[in-house]
Amino acid sequence: MAKAPTVIGVLTEPPAPTWWKANRHKVFGIGGLLIGYLIGTHLQGAPPDQSETPRPGRTAAAEHRTAHGLAA
Repeated sequence: MAKAPTVIGVLTEPPAPTWWKANRHKVFGIGGLLIGYLIGTHLQGAPPDQSETPRPGRTAAAEHRTAHGLAA
């Protein structure tokens, strides 16, 4: 338990902080690092590459040439 404030003349000395107030930044920091580590190591990476490579699609210029009977 925290001690009652001590009177020194007209000034009062504030009570000592509790354990939680003195160490909460350490608890949250360690907790955040632990959660970040768990998220970073348990998420899957990029999906594996597809074995079949895609072919190029048809272009408007090629369709225009074939529509007018021009050789490609």
